[in-house]
Amino acid sequence: MKKIYTLKHNDAHTHARTGEIALPHGTVQTPVFMPVGTAGTVKAMYHSKVEEIGYNLILGNTYHLYLRPGTDVLSLFDGLHKFSNWNHNILTDSGGFQIFSLSKLRKIFDEGIKFQSHIDGSRHVFTPEKVVEIEQCIGSDIAMCLDICSPPGIDKKKTIKAMDLTHAWAERSIIKRDSLLEETGRAFRGNLFGICQGGFYEDLRIQSAKTISEMDFPGIAIGGLSVGETKDEFKHFLAVTADACTTEKPRYVMGIGTVDYILEAVENGIDMFDCVLATREARHGTVFTDDGMLNLSRAFNEYNMGPIQEGCTCTACTKYSRAYMRHMFKANEMFGGMLASEHNLTYLYNFMLRIRKAIEEDRFKQFKEQYLARFYANGGLCKM
Repeated sequence: MKKIYTLKHNDAHTHARTGEIALPHGTVQTPVFMPVGTAGTVKAMYHSKVEEIGYNLILGNTYHLYLRPGTDVLSLFDGLHKFSNWNHNILTDSGGFQIFSLSKLRKIFDEGIKFQSHIDGSRHVFTPEKVVEIEQCIGSDIAMCLDICSPPGIDKKKTIKAMDLTHAWAERSIIKRDSLLEETGRAFRGNLFGICQGGFYEDLRIQSAKTISEMDFPGIAIGGLSVGETKDEFKHFLAVTADACTTEKPRYVMGIGTVDYILEAVENGIDMFDCVLATREARHGTVFTDDGMLNLSRAFNEYNMGPIQEGCTCTACTKYSRAYMRHMFKANEMFGGMLASEHNLTYLYNFMLRIRKAIEEDRFKQFKEQYLARFYANGGLCKM
């Protein structure tokens, strides 16, 4: 089995850990937050600026890239790296979640998923094998296999059926990955990760985590969380699932980007996470600070000559005031969203550096408690 993860340090008091993941376009230090670049770009950001901040792993989306620009265009450029001029690592999700959330017409059957494009209504089929082929075309450094996400509220019988199909599709994805060299003359370029599911049933979560952990995947993702469940449910089922996952591989929780959820994941030994929240909130004028989320449009920023966050190295904090940032958003200038996006990604990158340092010094639990006490002192909102 291919090994890509190296453990560096376990925190003495929690399951938090630091490590590194060896990928085709460079080694990634963990725990790591990954910016989302759904269609081949991190919204409102130059790739060079994302790189300058320090990121060397971003996300693309198989569903969106398959529909537009399409595999013919991506093949012409031999993948997304050259097409988008991003010379570092790319992780692609399978597109399964987007099919469920965006498609007006979808049907799951044993072979895969039939769905309707949200762009033009055209009809398509994703099978586990086809997703592997698309991700090979994209040139994904980490490729997620096709799975079925079980939302909260569905009964156990339906959850079991979805989990069993997810496991069967995982096996078929591995077979397809391993057959590409013989079929096409080119081995799979990246690293195929499995995804465990199981809904909101402890026994199914444990079963799925153990099943996917034992398969020939170099990494494992915990799916089906942050999909509408309560915070307490998230914490509980994250802990249950993480405890049943192998510690020999990098572990990834999909779709989390708030500081409390990130810290909870790290405490449970999770190495990777992503979310669109950082750039989506930025485009609407909301930014991260140590004292909570700050709405730059609020009146109290109008005469504030200080930066968004003291000590932050982003362009907004080193060159502009909160007053100017407020003006940008009140005037509906796109420059405001660009500056705020850079700030949020810079903040989260430095947040991960602080987390890794706390783990290395065996004080992660103290860091988490102190950080959250300050961040939520005013209910998670910065009011000064």
